[in-house]
Amino acid sequence: MSFHSDKSEEDNGKDGKMYQPCSDSGLVSPKLTIVVGDTHFSEEKMLLIQSCDYFQALYRSGMKECHQEKIHLGCLRARGFLIALAVLRGEIPTLNEDDIVEAIECAAFLQVTQLTKYLIDLLDTDNCLLMYHTAATFGLMGLYHAAGLFIRDMFSDLEAEVRKALPSELISYIESLAPSVFVAVGAHVTCCEDKTVHAASRTVCYLDETGNSWKILADLPLEASTSMAGVTVLDNKLYIVGGVHGVHKQVVESCFCYSVETNSWTRISSPAQLRYNLSLVGVDGCLYAIGGEYERTVMSSVEIYNIKTGRWTFAAHLPRPAAGVACTKTMSRIFVCLWRPMETTEIYEYVSGKDEWQLITTLIRHQSYGHCMVGHRDNLYIMRNGPSDDFLRCLIDCYDLSSGQWSSLPGHFANSKGSLFTSVVRGDSVFTLNRSMTLEYIVDGKNWKPRRQMKGFPRSGSVWTFLLRLPEACMWQK
Repeated sequence: MSFHSDKSEEDNGKDGKMYQPCSDSGLVSPKLTIVVGDTHFSEEKMLLIQSCDYFQALYRSGMKECHQEKIHLGCLRARGFLIALAVLRGEIPTLNEDDIVEAIECAAFLQVTQLTKYLIDLLDTDNCLLMYHTAATFGLMGLYHAAGLFIRDMFSDLEAEVRKALPSELISYIESLAPSVFVAVGAHVTCCEDKTVHAASRTVCYLDETGNSWKILADLPLEASTSMAGVTVLDNKLYIVGGVHGVHKQVVESCFCYSVETNSWTRISSPAQLRYNLSLVGVDGCLYAIGGEYERTVMSSVEIYNIKTGRWTFAAHLPRPAAGVACTKTMSRIFVCLWRPMETTEIYEYVSGKDEWQLITTLIRHQSYGHCMVGHRDNLYIMRNGPSDDFLRCLIDCYDLSSGQWSSLPGHFANSKGSLFTSVVRGDSVFTLNRSMTLEYIVDGKNWKPRRQMKGFPRSGSVWTFLLRLPEACMWQK
């Protein structure tokens, strides 16, 4: 991590040469010296104001500190502030237990949303109890809730440690949370013309892991199509965008949102560019409709739906037209796989701050392309078909976002009844699905180790899988 710090008392811009106009407080220096303990940090003032609620409030207050070139933060520790600066600059610092505590303290005191999100992204079975307890201590409620949800999902593995390490009130909060369940829906067209045909099979189902059986959660709206649609979950709501009906692949204009809290469907507005065979992913309160087709023409356009405003806006186009691309999110970042001839899979990231797609890495494998991608913390797992006669074998390669290195997972991840091109991460587990079985793997390092086998999803054709948290009062479950 690169930063500027020193032990001296020297100030930047004391002679006034570095001052620039500021509409609110007269002349201010573009740099600010922050003193934490006996360590001095020199940082861009605007970065701090834009990223930390503490500094926003300070410079809106009109207090004398607004005109000072040096501010003392006596209640923090230098390492925590250093970590905050690194995250604000887009770095990916590795944190030990002491670092985590100091980072949480800093995020809580300065109200650094970006640092809180970074800590949430780092949650795993090794640090979740520490993060949960520390976040409760410092009142960092976003991390407190996220860590509680993580522990709830991994409770069977962590219960003994939870009851030993946490006070009763923190355990009670975890137990009050709804665990996430594995949910699937098959590819179905609309039922507008004949409401009786296939209507009974048009259901969203969840896996009852205790009883090892699939149960119906909800029926699809008659006007909804999941055939070649975009399907995703955001903030515990299920969204369906686009899709087709009819032999001529007529695009479905209606889009829907399902709430488990009310067991009800509502319509949402359609993208400006109608599309099917798109990729849909949700991040930070927005849905991203990526590529797809319209009237059999493959598109590169991308649209973003803001949940709060209910509006779609266009974003930067994909580097080239693409339909049905493998897409995932991890570390609050969006990634897609694009294919090129000569057995090349390129992975691009959408950088929202710049509204552009950046090439991250390239994977070249003989007669093989990435068909599915899932993210687990700072690792991307790309599932691909095997070459030639081994097409039904599912092979997995891992790309480490921090180191920029590729590795291959040993073995293959399919059986004779179908290849694996769907997977969902829950905590430190991965759920995979085909008609014959549901397999749960534990992510150990970068490898997937089989944990248990459950009932497969008894539907033919494409299947969408995701996680939802079902409230205990789900009396409508069938």
